[in-house]
Amino acid sequence: MKKFPPFPQENARIGLLGVAFDENSSYKRGAALAPQRIREAFFCDSANLWTEDETFLGADGIFADAGDITPSQANMPFETEQAAGRLYEAGLKVLAFGGDHSVTYPLVKAAAKFHPNLSILHFDAHPDLYDNFENNPNSHASPFARIMESGLAKHLVQVGIRTINGHQREQAKRFGVEVLTMQRWRDVFRLKFDSPLYVTFDMDCLDPAFAPGISHWEPGGLSTREALSVIQSLQANIIGADVVELNPTRDPLNLTEIVAAKIFKELAAKMLK
Repeated sequence: MKKFPPFPQENARIGLLGVAFDENSSYKRGAALAPQRIREAFFCDSANLWTEDETFLGADGIFADAGDITPSQANMPFETEQAAGRLYEAGLKVLAFGGDHSVTYPLVKAAAKFHPNLSILHFDAHPDLYDNFENNPNSHASPFARIMESGLAKHLVQVGIRTINGHQREQAKRFGVEVLTMQRWRDVFRLKFDSPLYVTFDMDCLDPAFAPGISHWEPGGLSTREALSVIQSLQANIIGADVVELNPTRDPLNLTEIVAAKIFKELAAKMLK
């Protein structure tokens, strides 16, 4: 099987990290299987290693793969932050594969240590701003409450949202979050990020017609083309990113992991600019 060069890798620009973890999922498990599936889909012979702007991602000196960590629920925040921190410390940008969305909090925590004054662009069906979802403050429904109350980002923009409720709307107001619900998703094209940008891509921001391999099916989401257009339009220094909440057990045709690999490719192309 084809593989990315291992970390450390001389002259690499993007460090890859898998966080095979789904114990903070509130509905269905399966996202822990995603990191390796995304890697396999990237190398699948049904496509090639070129991005839409004609960047060749198979060239030497692009990726260094730190492999997967498989932390316990108790140790996940520390182990994830430490693993990502090693990549940032080596001077790399970081692209991580989850896992459920709770892994984003420690990933952002690591990024903020090396890139203060972060902005975050968050693709999702859900705001994930619950203060303490189902008595679990580390739930995959709560990472952005933890991120914002910790002061890790100066600006959080959410796109694709279509499940916001009263509590999360109050949380958005409390933290100054810019929530672009699906009625307003095109407003993202008018945004400018004047500080280092972290992009977190929850696969359920896509309509389940395009990505059925997710735990929470929520109709009315972005198409794959719309999401790619947003990524490709970004004018920002993307220093880190993650692709999370792919649940391969929900998609017997393996379509969603191919979509996740496509998102990964286009994010990597923007990170290299």
